[in-house]
Amino acid sequence: MFWGGGILIIRTYALYQEDKEYNVIKGIVPDFGYDVKLAIEVNGEKAKIVPTRGLYKTSVVCNNEATGVWDYNAWDLKINNASEGTKCNITFTSGLSKEEYDEYLEAGVNERRNTYRGKDITYLYENKKLFEQIKNCSFDDIYVGDYIKTNKQDTIGTSHNVTWLIADLNNYLHSGYEDLKDCHATIIPAEPLMDAKMNDTATTGVADPNLKLTPLGSDKEKDNIGAYVGGKMKQETLPDVFNTYIKPVFEEENIITYTNLLADQYDGNRSNQFGTTSGASSGWAWYDSQLDLMSEVNVYGSTVWSSSGYDIGIDNRQYAIFKLKPEFINSYGDKRFNYWLKAVAGSTTFANVHGGGYAGTHGASASIGVRPRFLIN
Repeated sequence: MFWGGGILIIRTYALYQEDKEYNVIKGIVPDFGYDVKLAIEVNGEKAKIVPTRGLYKTSVVCNNEATGVWDYNAWDLKINNASEGTKCNITFTSGLSKEEYDEYLEAGVNERRNTYRGKDITYLYENKKLFEQIKNCSFDDIYVGDYIKTNKQDTIGTSHNVTWLIADLNNYLHSGYEDLKDCHATIIPAEPLMDAKMNDTATTGVADPNLKLTPLGSDKEKDNIGAYVGGKMKQETLPDVFNTYIKPVFEEENIITYTNLLADQYDGNRSNQFGTTSGASSGWAWYDSQLDLMSEVNVYGSTVWSSSGYDIGIDNRQYAIFKLKPEFINSYGDKRFNYWLKAVAGSTTFANVHGGGYAGTHGASASIGVRPRFLIN
């Protein structure tokens, strides 16, 4: 086996054998509109069904110039160039090491992260397989761009129709003040959930002078909380969004509480990254979080208007969905929209995504879209 283009490729030099017992195995190969027949052998014995998931070495050889690869994550067969009359021999042999098996799974996750599929996987959400596949780190039937449609009532009985997108897979592994080791999917709404202000007044400084917080790793309260952490969006709006839109749908036990490095200090005399003295984030700290706005890097893959490095923290990687489907940055379907990002841009402005497709800024007291992210497992 060897690595090619980020995908683990299994090569086999066994010869295709016609003298085997072939069966149509439903649910194993894709529906091509005709039957693909399989001959299965497990540890030297012919079988009529695929063995349950296990530490098997696999060999797949097909006729008619078709090629097959065993997908360890989904535990099924992928066939390329299939045609009418395609037959494949699949051999399962015990003896695969746990390390080799884990390599196959990791390669499968990398493939899913780098493949836009856009499939409706609401059924996985409804039968709870979604969380099972994430928790066991296989991501069996989950790809970037897949979506879940929900219609749930909040605590006051208001229904919310929302489409949720798989934005990335395992992209925060080993990040945080506390090492995030849980396999996870990063979720964003396809469209902003609501409109809201970053602050009641046009300021990115200290919105509430009475706000004091104790960062992780400290035993002392911190005051003069400003920038993203000190704003109304983080302190009031996002907790309300979490309780109204997200918790009723995904249930709190499936939503990861992670540690995030967030801008919590602001200096009006500090030069921003452009060298102009228009104010900038000037400090950060670790905080427990379940829901946050995205950074410019998460969306664009780089900073644009972010005032300083304090605006970025662990949000220093672009989500796969925006790399694979850049139109999703400012639109979904035929709808375009504006929404906030978490970066301070100046003394009165935060960064935002504009519906016209450009990276913009807006006064903190303006009411525009809220399109946050969260992690599930």
